[in-house]
Amino acid sequence: MVMEDVLNYAVNYAMKLGATYAEARYQSDTFEEFTLRNGVPEAPAFGTSRGLSVRVIVSGSMGFASTNLTRKTDVRDAVNRAITLAKASSKAVKNPIRMADVKTVRAECVIKPRIKPEYVDPDSKVELLKDVDERSVAITSRDDVKLPSRVLSVGYLMTEKQIITSEGSSVYSRIPRVMFSYMLTAAKAGKGTAQRFENMGESGGWERVERWLLEDKVSEEASKLANILTEATEPPTDTLDVVLGPELVGIICHESAGHPLEADRVLGREAAQGGETYVSRELIGERIGSEHVTIVDDPRLPNSFGYYLYDDECVEARERVLIENGRINELLHNRETATEFGTVSNGSSRASLYGVEPIVRMANTYMKPGDYSLEELIEGIRYGVYISSYMEWNIDDRRWNQRYVGLEAYLIKNGKLDAMLRNPTIELTTKGLYSSVDAVGKEVKFYAGYCGKSEPMQSMPVWFGGPAIRLRNVRLGRSPVS
Repeated sequence: MVMEDVLNYAVNYAMKLGATYAEARYQSDTFEEFTLRNGVPEAPAFGTSRGLSVRVIVSGSMGFASTNLTRKTDVRDAVNRAITLAKASSKAVKNPIRMADVKTVRAECVIKPRIKPEYVDPDSKVELLKDVDERSVAITSRDDVKLPSRVLSVGYLMTEKQIITSEGSSVYSRIPRVMFSYMLTAAKAGKGTAQRFENMGESGGWERVERWLLEDKVSEEASKLANILTEATEPPTDTLDVVLGPELVGIICHESAGHPLEADRVLGREAAQGGETYVSRELIGERIGSEHVTIVDDPRLPNSFGYYLYDDECVEARERVLIENGRINELLHNRETATEFGTVSNGSSRASLYGVEPIVRMANTYMKPGDYSLEELIEGIRYGVYISSYMEWNIDDRRWNQRYVGLEAYLIKNGKLDAMLRNPTIELTTKGLYSSVDAVGKEVKFYAGYCGKSEPMQSMPVWFGGPAIRLRNVRLGRSPVS
């Protein structure tokens, strides 16, 4: 049986057993990763996860089961287990589950890489890591700075999905992703240490990796670490104006807008990994920031790490406007949560592997651009600080109190960058931070990450980012030098 026939068989069998809704999903995830630790290659990691899952609604209750075998008997067993689970829990259901209405679709989303990552010679991937590593070590040694700890990884992930529902929808997708990460720890006698970590990731083939120019990128970051240890001075601890670069804006949007505006979290159903939320039903439409703040989540961004066109419930993806001109605008929804809020799904339901249920997830979360160049944001400050990148971040379980420790940062004097600063820290509430924004840059940059949620934890590739922003009258602190 071809896979579409297997999925149709699962759905039809579930409906015969009394399900009012059924969906079947085939998913295959193949990955490869090469790692270099302190100049020494580690054993490469390879793996494939492949199987089928079934989700059903019976008597207002949902059941889920999966199998990595696709023979008819195995599929029947999985459907029987899902039906049994749904029936068993239906006795305790007070509010029957209903799936919000959606348009029936038959669609395909396939990215064809120009250079297939699996066809690139493994030795050349290791040599790339070695070249990046050697150049980084060389560039810091000029300042008598050592890189005692260096971890570099490059790899790819190929995800193939086919989903069929009892309503007649069918969506097939095949999305390759490439990724690179590095962690550098720099040390200088009498100056302590500084650390830089970054993920890079896009959908597409090896041509995306070549475009990153990794030797230049990582050696530049290594050079900045050396400058921080040799030149940076203590930051002021005062109430002043601060410009935050796109890297900080991205993590802020992801953690204090994306996660708390997931509908399942607002309903109190999700507190694992990503924490709880400060958002309630009553806060939708309320002001959380200045009129300059608009934050969206959009899976459709070309080449993005979180790219998809249809979610795992066969709902077409679109831009989700989480915060619009400072007001909480909409939540991230799947079909179930959309029903509870009296709205429609905005295509936010995804599963990381075949053996787990699709849940409400972010994709590419970022702040919309404004009208200012970075230079103009800085020119508008008489005395303040510009923080380009971060070394550490923390946020509480409700996504309300947050703290960021800067890495590359500079004093601003009379509208110009001045001395490099060491470990400037901002600590604000979510509302306090967004309300302090008085100007937004026009150049948006994106950063890759892996968003963790649920128990067992599901990790999903995402982008977060935005433009630089200017905050007025915030309290700046400093973190101890390690």
